[in-house]
Amino acid sequence: MSTEIERRAITDDDLPFLSRLYASTREEELAPLPWSDEQKRVFLEQQFNAQHVFYQQQFPDAVFDVLLVGGEPAGRLYLVRWTREIRIVDIALLPEFRGRGLGGGLLEGILDEGRREGKKVSIHVERNNPAMHLYRRLGFVDVEDKGVYLLMEWQPEA
Repeated sequence: MSTEIERRAITDDDLPFLSRLYASTREEELAPLPWSDEQKRVFLEQQFNAQHVFYQQQFPDAVFDVLLVGGEPAGRLYLVRWTREIRIVDIALLPEFRGRGLGGGLLEGILDEGRREGKKVSIHVERNNPAMHLYRRLGFVDVEDKGVYLLMEWQPEA
């Protein structure tokens, strides 16, 4: 399997893929619920739609990219670049692309940009996110407790 990641801007044609990707990030969380598959599907669709609209409204200047591996949609990366900060709005990969170093490579590229531009990099991370150890290994530290989420930041060397 290729480890080369390409990016392209999302389009409305990507919404079914993006919804499926979103659902894949919530599977473990919803597994113990006594809901039918149909109830879970409807819930996840509603949650994805609400998140998608929220991101588009809250971050109108963001770059919303589909990540492609070997030409196949594999994930998403949403970034906003502010004057002093790069905010990772969202980063997610389908399960079959996780654990292969792809996310780490993407993050290292963003941190390189932060170094070149002299900008901190930030991200909100759920406390139970399996990628938490990756963020910490790359030098992200907790800067604000948001309940379910932690705001984490990485600072370029002075």
